[in-house]
Parts: sequence; C-alpha cells; structure tokens
Amino acid sequence: MTNLRIGVMYDRDWVPEELPAFARRAEALGADDLWVVEDLRWNGGVSAAAVALGATERLRVGIGIAPAPLRSPALLAMELATLARVFPGRLVAGIGHGVREWMEQVGVAPRSPLALLEETITAVRALLHGERVTVDGREVRINGIELVHPPAEPPPLVAGVVRPRSLELSGRVADGTLIAEGHGPRDLEHIRALLAKGGAGDDHTLNVFAFACVGDDPEEVARTLHPHTEGHGAWLGRPQEEVFTVSGDAAGAAARIDALRESGADTVVLRFVGAEPLRQLEAVLEAARR
Repeated sequence: MTNLRIGVMYDRDWVPEELPAFARRAEALGADDLWVVEDLRWNGGVSAAAVALGATERLRVGIGIAPAPLRSPALLAMELATLARVFPGRLVAGIGHGVREWMEQVGVAPRSPLALLEETITAVRALLHGERVTVDGREVRINGIELVHPPAEPPPLVAGVVRPRSLELSGRVADGTLIAEGHGPRDLEHIRALLAKGGAGDDHTLNVFAFACVGDDPEEVARTLHPHTEGHGAWLGRPQEEVFTVSGDAAGAAARIDALRESGADTVVLRFVGAEPLRQLEAVLEAARR
C-alpha cells in the first residue's frame, strides 16, 4: 500500500486525558496519522491536536473538523500558526460547515454556509501564508489583519464536506477534502469528479474516514458495527448495508483499505469501534505491511 497514509481517529467519546498515551502507542505501532474530532460539546479540536502533537515525535495530527461558524478565521489562523510553528509539517487542519442544528444552538448558524466556508478557508490560508488580509464578504469581515508569527510551513487546509456543491467548493479553495465515514470506492470516484469540476488538481488530497472493526468472528464484527452503520446510514440517506466499513479479519480489513486507495484515497483514517482499538490498529497495520 505505497503512497497511502493510514491513520486512526481518537473518537470523540473517548476521554481526553487518555489521548497522550493513545497517541504515543499509535505512533509506536507505525500509524501515519492521528485525527482528533471537534464536535460541539465534546472536545476542542485545536487543544486536542496540541495534546497529541506534544505527546509524539513523528505522528501527523489532523483536526477533523473545525466548524467554520464556530471559529473566527483570524483566531483559527492564529491557533493553527502556533501549532505549525512548534510542530512543523505535522498538522493538517480540517474546516467544515458544522452541524446546522448545533450551530443554531449557539447562535452562529450562517445565512450562507457555502459562502462562510469559502471565505473562511480563503482568509485562513492567506493569513497562514503571511499575507495582510481584508475581506468584506457575505459572511466574513476582516480589515487589514496579518499574523506576526506566520508559520514557515503552513499546514494544509482540508474541507470536511459531503454534498455536491460543497465538494466542488473544496476542489476550488482547499488543499484537500475530508470524507465522512461510510463512503466506499464507488463514492470516491464520484467525489473525485466533483472535486475536479471545482478545479482540484492532482495535488488535492483525499482523506477518508472509515468505521473499522477487526476480528476473526464475522458475526461479532457485524454486531459491533451495527449501531454505528445504522445511524450513519440514516444520516447519509442510504441503506445500512451500503455504509462502507473497514472490517473483517485483519487481511480483509487491509484489502478494504487498499480498495479505497485504488479509488483515489490518499489517507484512510480508521474510526475503530469495539474493544481494544489499538490492538485492532496493530492487526490492520501488520496486515497492510504484508
């Protein structure tokens, strides 16, 4: 599986105080990435990324994803610049629309989610590149701001999006796209086409989250995955059996990762369910190496 990064998600339901040890173990096992989650009421994405980066030496850490309505572009750029300067080359910053209902709960739901995401990504990128930024957009307003300490190596900005118009937007303005759990190889081919329609080039990365469960008992694996794929299928608007997972025994799970690679994935981030996620990660990584 050359040229493919295999990462692991630190699930939002896992307590933050166990993140440092988890990150160190994932790094020791040979994972390329660790991705943290920023969902309203769970954990802060930037702070969690800082914890994971500080606990490790090599691991690349992704933020998946910072909701644009919840984050001032100027403040987000400041936070990302700090991490990028202290841990150069080890950060990926995901930015997305945020869950509409959650954004309404805290009074930040935008009039135009598409405009807000595009203006946020564009402004954050410019700030990270040391530019003086003025924006008078539909959703974002910035008047003559530039970072005092921009990073020498700005982190890639990836858009965490699902719908067709948002995917085209990502192809136009982002360095890469982050795809939610449940999307399989056939989906990735369609997604790649939408990104290209938006203007994505060959260097636009495709980062894919995937539910994962590894075990030798197929029935137990299916039972463990069931509540996750059922709810996610409803969110995606597809039957549960069409929710793609990286699952089965270790060899079978590795083969499903390879199928994502063949369909254009640059990074596959495994969201493990069930007992002993690090043991499951170890088994998948060993099978992938073989």
